Amino acid sequence: MVCVVRNSRLKLSQGQIFWRETGQGEAVIFIHGACRESSQWSEHFEVLGQKFHCFAPDLLGFGDSERPPAPYSIQWESEVLAELFENIRLKQFYLVGDGLGAWVAARYALNHPEQIKGLILRSPLGVETDKNPSYFWEKCLVSPLPLVPWFLKLISPIAPLLGLKKKIKNAFEHRKTLRRSPGTCKLLFRSGARLKSEYLNYQLAQLTAPTLILSTPDDSPSQLAQSQAYARLIKHSNYQELEDKEEAIAAIQTWLKTQEKTPSK
Repeated sequence: MVCVVRNSRLKLSQGQIFWRETGQGEAVIFIHGACRESSQWSEHFEVLGQKFHCFAPDLLGFGDSERPPAPYSIQWESEVLAELFENIRLKQFYLVGDGLGAWVAARYALNHPEQIKGLILRSPLGVETDKNPSYFWEKCLVSPLPLVPWFLKLISPIAPLLGLKKKIKNAFEHRKTLRRSPGTCKLLFRSGARLKSEYLNYQLAQLTAPTLILSTPDDSPSQLAQSQAYARLIKHSNYQELEDKEEAIAAIQTWLKTQEKTPSK
């Protein structure tokens, strides 16, 4: 069966938000990761849209949603989603998040536990471990004072002689990706104190919804450490290490079907 995806926009108090949806049945909401947007979930829609009513918004500052000059935070993104769900009358649903989106999803579940039927967090960010990145290199690449990009351009002519041609090319491609996603920069490249103030280490134990945590082979040591921390901190969570990205769709589908068969407590 062909998956028909509907695109919608709605003006909220903080800005216009864009989302995709498909299917019918129980609602499943997908929150994209850093430097991504709702199209990240297209393959999931093809499979899960046959059974579930799937929604995938672009967070404000990402994709086709508005990029307001606001004080970006995980809590703020969660509040924007709450306003969206209220407007489109979503009262209970499964919530799926990837990376940065998993952090937003966990924050939302803590704020609105009565709405969450189940939580799926893939390679989640948002807890403090001894492997958390500083994002120093990324901050240098997108700094308003572009000293690092200027220096890289300066040495580009001799980069092949230095064996740096590929690394410099990758750096400029990464810079373009980051500059196309201001939401990523505003959420992840904040001061250390502001980031730490939103870490969920001491709050995840409050989550009571059934939770599946997934890690993938290409996760960095930091991502893997944070996934494992989530698994330790969320009581009765189920943790799976996937062999490849494609396995994630099957894992999510199987888990959702299991939850549908489990009587509500």
